[in-house]
Amino acid sequence: MKVKCIKKVKFINLKTEIISGFTSFFAISYIMIVNPMILKDAGIPMNLSVFATILISVLGCLIMAVWANAPVILTPGMGVNAFFTYTLVVDLNFSWQTAIAISMISSIFYIIIAFSSLSDVFARGIPGSLKTGITAGIGMFLVELGLEKAGLIVGGQNGALLAFGSLKQPATLLALFGLLLTLILYLKKVPGNFIIGIFVASLGGYFCHVTGQATTVNIGQLTQFGKIFNQGSFAAIGDLKFWLAVFSMTMILVFESMGLLSGILPDRSKFKRAFQGSAVTAFFSGIFGTSPTVAAAESASGIESGGRTGIVALVASGLFTASLFLVGFLKYVPQAAIAPVIIITGAIMMQQLRFIQMADFSEWFPAFLILVLIPLTGSIATGLAFGFIAYPLAKIAVKATQDVTPIMWVLSFLFLLDLVANTFLS
Repeated sequence: MKVKCIKKVKFINLKTEIISGFTSFFAISYIMIVNPMILKDAGIPMNLSVFATILISVLGCLIMAVWANAPVILTPGMGVNAFFTYTLVVDLNFSWQTAIAISMISSIFYIIIAFSSLSDVFARGIPGSLKTGITAGIGMFLVELGLEKAGLIVGGQNGALLAFGSLKQPATLLALFGLLLTLILYLKKVPGNFIIGIFVASLGGYFCHVTGQATTVNIGQLTQFGKIFNQGSFAAIGDLKFWLAVFSMTMILVFESMGLLSGILPDRSKFKRAFQGSAVTAFFSGIFGTSPTVAAAESASGIESGGRTGIVALVASGLFTASLFLVGFLKYVPQAAIAPVIIITGAIMMQQLRFIQMADFSEWFPAFLILVLIPLTGSIATGLAFGFIAYPLAKIAVKATQDVTPIMWVLSFLFLLDLVANTFLS
């Protein structure tokens, strides 16, 4: 009788892990469309970027399953891809190949931190308010980006920064429909809510003649993958601007991953190995030709379903592999169908603001600077710089310098140098 009971428990656990793997995969599956769309603005061919996104997700989930035994999905990160595209390429005028090189070197520093005691130093030394501000600020940036892709906001006139878009545009109306539908599905916790929203909105776009992507993707194009595989360019490695970008990217990777893993892992003992797995996969992202991976916040959906082991990640890895044979359908997905997912993802990330002690203005204001300056300047690095510099200054003003750790003093000074150097280099 005892043996039968044990077997039954094991079977139920395995079933739960598998179901959780499916849940996490469908929650994050939109990344296969959204990430290539964002990286397209950096100049990376969208059809090949789709393969890079899928393949690195397959590898990342395998590493998380085998090395960390954690129920965490690794995919190219939302927010990180925005920094890669709109800060490194659009703002700083690096080529996408140079941005890949920046990502790879940043990931090496990330690996050094993850596999040394520095990870514990950073975890203890960086104020929670700043970690939260980074996540929320990137979330706000995604909201702005999603609203723009939906056509709900456009460039302002007569001195206005932004203006409301036109509801006469079919694409904008489609985006609003998709936003409402996806929101309802998300609130009702329907498994695969994001991908269902994208599918239905794309179907509506097909009948309303809202065009999809100009690029047609099919599995046969995988033979061209060499055009983006291992294409990082280190020609600018002697430039100060290159290393300033490396510094900013490293800070984003370390603190966003640290914050996400700390927030979603049910077993804190798995944090160290999960953090290490995330760092290693981020490095391989550059080789595969995409922006760095991070732990997907959507992993929480599988964890809420009962997932507790690496089987969740293993199942997701298998599903990502299977999706390689379905990429041909991406040509039917318009930007208006993707925009709702970007907006809601940003809003989810901004929920972290509830953990900031807003009553303590010396904690809130530095985080506030990160929150508003990232979307308003279009630069994650600028938001980080002002927030990290303001924190010790605020603590000096309220005579609470004991709250500033040694590592914070060092990072604040480095961010100040970063800001000054960027000012004279631009």
